[in-house]
Amino acid sequence: MGNNTAAIQLLRKMEQQSRDCKPNVVIYNIIIDSLCKDTLVPDAFELFSEMTSRGIAPDVITYTSLIHGVCKLGQWKEATRLLNEMVGKDILPNLVTFSILVDTLCKEGMVVEAQSVLEMMIQRGIKPDTVTYSSLMDGYCLRGEMEKAKEVFDLMISKGSGVDVHSYNILMNGYCKHKRIDDATRVFQEMSDSGLLPNTITYTALMDGFCKVGRIQDAQKLFSKMQACGQLPNIQTYAVLLDGLCKNQQLAMAMELFREMECMKLDLDIVIYGTLIEGLCIAGKIASARDHFYGLSSKGLEPDARTYTIMIKGLCDGGLVTEAEKLLREMEDKCRSPNDCTYNTIIRGFLNNDETVKAVGLVHEMMERGFSADAWTMELIIGLLSKDKVDPALLSLIEK
Repeated sequence: MGNNTAAIQLLRKMEQQSRDCKPNVVIYNIIIDSLCKDTLVPDAFELFSEMTSRGIAPDVITYTSLIHGVCKLGQWKEATRLLNEMVGKDILPNLVTFSILVDTLCKEGMVVEAQSVLEMMIQRGIKPDTVTYSSLMDGYCLRGEMEKAKEVFDLMISKGSGVDVHSYNILMNGYCKHKRIDDATRVFQEMSDSGLLPNTITYTALMDGFCKVGRIQDAQKLFSKMQACGQLPNIQTYAVLLDGLCKNQQLAMAMELFREMECMKLDLDIVIYGTLIEGLCIAGKIASARDHFYGLSSKGLEPDARTYTIMIKGLCDGGLVTEAEKLLREMEDKCRSPNDCTYNTIIRGFLNNDETVKAVGLVHEMMERGFSADAWTMELIIGLLSKDKVDPALLSLIEK
C-alpha cells in the first residue's frame, strides 16, 4: 500500500508554491497510479477530474493507470469507455494499456473480445509481449479451449516472444484442470528440456492434475522430486496433496501428511481443515470428522459455509439426517447463511434416507430463499417420482 495521504498532502503544498513548483502531469500520474494500485479508484478519478480542470492534459500513463484501476475491480465496460475516450483525444494506447485490457477481458471469459484487442494492437504496430500472450492463453484455458491455448503458445514461440516458466505453467495448469494429464506431463517435460527450471507453482499444478485423475502415487513421487530438486512445497502444495489423498480414499496417508503439516507449524486455515473433515467423512469416520469440526474453535477457526456443508453431507451419508438438520439450524444461528450447495446437499440426504416429507419442506425453504435445485437433486427427485415415492407436485415446484 502506498502512502497516498502523505502524497496528496505534498501535492497540496506544491499547489500553494510559486509557478516553478506547480504539480505537472508526472506528479498527478504518480499519485493516480498509486491510488489505482490500492483500488482507491474513486479517489483516483477525483484527482483526474481536478487535474483536467486545472488545464493539465492527461497522457497515456494517466489513462493506463485508470484502466488498470477499474480492471482490478472487474469493471471492463468502464475500461472500454476509458480506452475510447483516450483514443478520441488522440492519446495512443501502449503495450501496457492493451495488455491490461486483454488480461481483464480474459478473466471475464470474453476471450473473443480479448483476441480482437490483440489484433487491434498488432494493427497499430504494437508487438504483444509474453505477458499479453500469456493472458490470452490463460483466457482460453479458463474456457477449456485447450487447442486454442496451445495455438497461442506456439504463436508466442514463432513470434520470438520469450516463453517463460509462467507461460508453461498456464498451459500445463490448463491441461491439468481439464484432466488431460498426458498433455500436461508432456508440457512439463518440454519445459525442463528447454532449460527452464520448474517452480513450486509448476509442481503443485502437475500434482493437482495427477490427483484429479486418481494417480496418487505419481503425485507423491512428484512431491518428493520437487524437494529433491530444491523446490520447497508451500501451503498450497500440501493442500493439493491432502485433498488428493482424501478424495482418493487414502485416509491413513492423508492423516500422516496432516500431522506433518502440523509439525511444520504451517498456517492451517479453514480450507485445510475442511479438506481433512471431508476425507474423514468419505472414509466413514463420522465421529472423528465431528471431533475435528467441533474442535475448530480451539484452533482459532470458525467453520464457513463450505465446512458446514461438508459436515452436513457426511452426517447425511451416515444416515444421521436429524443431526444434519440440527447443524443446518446451528449454521443459521451462527450467521453462516446456507447457500444453494448446502440446501441441495441436505435435501439429497433426506431423499436418500427416505425422509421425503422433510425433503419437501426444505425444498420450499430453499425456493423461498431464492435458491434452486441442481442437476443432481433434480435427477434424484425424478428417479423417486418414477417409483411413485414423492408427490408429483414437487417436480413442478422445483422447476419454477
